[in-house]
Amino acid sequence: MNHVADFPLWMAWFVAAFLIIGAGLTLIGSFGLYRLRSFYDRIHAPTLGTSWGTAAIVLASIIYFSVLQSRPVFHEILIGIFVTITTPVTFMLLGRAALYRDRSEKNPEVPAMDSPKSILDELKLMDKPESVYLESGERE
Repeated sequence: MNHVADFPLWMAWFVAAFLIIGAGLTLIGSFGLYRLRSFYDRIHAPTLGTSWGTAAIVLASIIYFSVLQSRPVFHEILIGIFVTITTPVTFMLLGRAALYRDRSEKNPEVPAMDSPKSILDELKLMDKPESVYLESGERE
C-alpha cells in the first residue's frame, strides 16, 4: 500500500522546495565549518545552517504528513524547537571553553579579559554628567 501515489503533485513540489532549501542551508553551514580559519569563526556558521536548515526540513515534514494524514500534524515542531535551542547553546559553551583554554595558555591572538571592577567603573563614569566629577575623580 503506497500512500505517495495519493499525494498531490503540486504539494510534492512545495515539500521538495522546502527540503532543498533546508539541505542547502545546512550545506552552507558545513562549508563555513570547513572553510573558516579559526575555531571562533567556525562555531558560528554551523549554528545558522542547523537552525534555519532544520526549520525548513521540519516545515516540509509538517506539510507532507499533514496532507497524507488529512489532519494537522505538529509534533515535528518539538524536534525543531529542540534542535534550535540546543545547537546554539552547545556552540556557546564550546566557545567559552575554548576561550578559557586559550586565555589560560596565554594565547596572544585572544583578547585579554578585563576585570569586572574596571568595567563597572567605566559604566559608572558614563552614567554621571561630567560636571559631577573633578579631574581627580572626586565629587565637587
